Amino acid sequence: MSKIKKLPLNEAKKIAAGEVVERPSNILKELIENSIDAQAKSISVYIKDGGKKLIHLIDDGCGMSKEDAILCFEHHATSKIKTIDDLDKIYTYGFRGEALSSISSISKVKLITKEALANLGTKLILEDGVIKKEESVSANVGTDICIEEIFYNVPARLKFLKKSETEWRIISQLFQSYCFAYKDIHFKLFHDDNLVFNCPAVQDLKDRIVQVWNLQLSENVLPISYADDKLGFSIEGYISNHQINQFNKNRIYSFVNNRWIRNFEISKALLMGYQNVLPFGRFPVAIISIKVNPADVDINVHPRKEEVRLLHSSKIEKAIQFSVKKALEENLSKQLNRKINILPAQVLPFEQSLQLYASDFDNENESFGSALDKQFFSAAKQSDFKKDNLLKVEQPFTPEFNLSQDKLNDYEMEELFGGPPKKIETLQLSQVSIEKVKSEQVKFLGQVKNTYLLIENADGLLVIDQHAAHESVLFDLFSKQFDYLATVKLVFPHVINLQESEINGLIPQLSLLKKYGIEAERFGANQIIIVATPVHLKDISLDDLVMEIISWLHEFENLDSEKLEIELSRKLCAQMACKASIKAGDSVTKEQVEQLIKDLYKVENRFTCPHGRPTFWSLSTGDIEKRFKRDYKT
Repeated sequence: MSKIKKLPLNEAKKIAAGEVVERPSNILKELIENSIDAQAKSISVYIKDGGKKLIHLIDDGCGMSKEDAILCFEHHATSKIKTIDDLDKIYTYGFRGEALSSISSISKVKLITKEALANLGTKLILEDGVIKKEESVSANVGTDICIEEIFYNVPARLKFLKKSETEWRIISQLFQSYCFAYKDIHFKLFHDDNLVFNCPAVQDLKDRIVQVWNLQLSENVLPISYADDKLGFSIEGYISNHQINQFNKNRIYSFVNNRWIRNFEISKALLMGYQNVLPFGRFPVAIISIKVNPADVDINVHPRKEEVRLLHSSKIEKAIQFSVKKALEENLSKQLNRKINILPAQVLPFEQSLQLYASDFDNENESFGSALDKQFFSAAKQSDFKKDNLLKVEQPFTPEFNLSQDKLNDYEMEELFGGPPKKIETLQLSQVSIEKVKSEQVKFLGQVKNTYLLIENADGLLVIDQHAAHESVLFDLFSKQFDYLATVKLVFPHVINLQESEINGLIPQLSLLKKYGIEAERFGANQIIIVATPVHLKDISLDDLVMEIISWLHEFENLDSEKLEIELSRKLCAQMACKASIKAGDSVTKEQVEQLIKDLYKVENRFTCPHGRPTFWSLSTGDIEKRFKRDYKT
């Protein structure tokens, strides 16, 4: 008997569906793209249980005849191409003809569609990819399609779907991408019978940002544009200015010929344009639309068409980086000119203007911590921390922010403590056990840039990053006393606006956050109010804190409740330690340094801060002698 058998068509479709349908958002993507290809001007989407139970789409596109409605569920049935050569002329979305076939094989489908000139529409009901019912019905022009119970007949795939909140968040992000790509279409999105997005057609992308996100964000975006007529590509869009940043990349959208793509190199080019502008670990908001000749892009390299291959990719990446830098520079220069009241003809060079503007820049951007640091190092705050035997600071500190190239040397010390030094390749730095460091055996020599402590000991020279070291000490303290952390009630509860996908993921964790001293409750459909916080976080931006917590919840969404609690505890302790510790630029006394060394000696994980940066490095006397070409023995 033959070992090789031909699979039944139904089973083959279910297996093939795995290339197209991984989760509910993949189904929605195909349905929306079909509606756009059908020239729809209004698209309404209804989601239930994160798309697991229902994905229902209604459009006012051209609709289908009875023959086309039946044929569209056949494998590789398409109106877009006839030969492989047609792939170079694709302007539409669906072209391979496998989407509806795959979707119908792993779900229950109901389709109602009608063409403009037809008297009646066509209604089809399918299960397992097979038409169970067919009839003529009264219908509006366009298409109405329901996808129910995804993977009901493929339990092996069903169990790998994420929580409803996670699937909904992905659907929400996908939906927003189409709102940005097609501002001339009226989009609506409902979740569990609640209207979440209502985005009528607009003329300007900036108006779409108001609809999808909010007015405040739209007022802090900058337009970018670039065109290369020789290579035949153009770039347009909006990026956030220096005052807006996020904890993740969820608000970075890149489009190629209106197709939302995920491209690492394009994202990298965008972030390179923000180099030395955003704080570490923060990301911009961006909507970048790239238009290229269809012959210069391969959109057939990914089963779900989420990735593309560009012919002039390196040129496009450089253009994006240039456009972002240019927009940021022009924005800062304009703001500087308004502040110092000089004529356009007298505009200073960009690097000089940034030096003048730096102090004001920090005051406008709380994310750089200036407001926090000034309050934290007040006399009252010092007395509050005296009982904890924490390191006190004599003078308040406002972090320096400067983009000019002549300041790059200021960052080389950071490079030294974040990895091997750039310029002194032969310098060998070795970590040593700090057990050898006793307060009576060391001599405090001073500070480098009010950031690094120079300590002479019996072995040579010890260089300590004062912020990282103090952060390590406080992290250890907070971790051991986390269940007894003091909280502070807010005089005026703080209201935070969130998106539907964000608030749905946060609400189930409010009881857990309360255990950590963050008391919050839902306030309206898309708002929460914060009524109390841990005392060590009371001066930071609560909006930033909540958004960071949301990003942590996304990061740990696959963990069980016990592990999630451990990770959240660690993250919050690290955040409090970072905000409460001394900063780069703070001056310290000899007594404070000695106390810091004593405290650091008691910490188990003393070699790095909670974020993984080294707390200290050692240069032995032998290393120093070698650098000066001395005979160490003599």
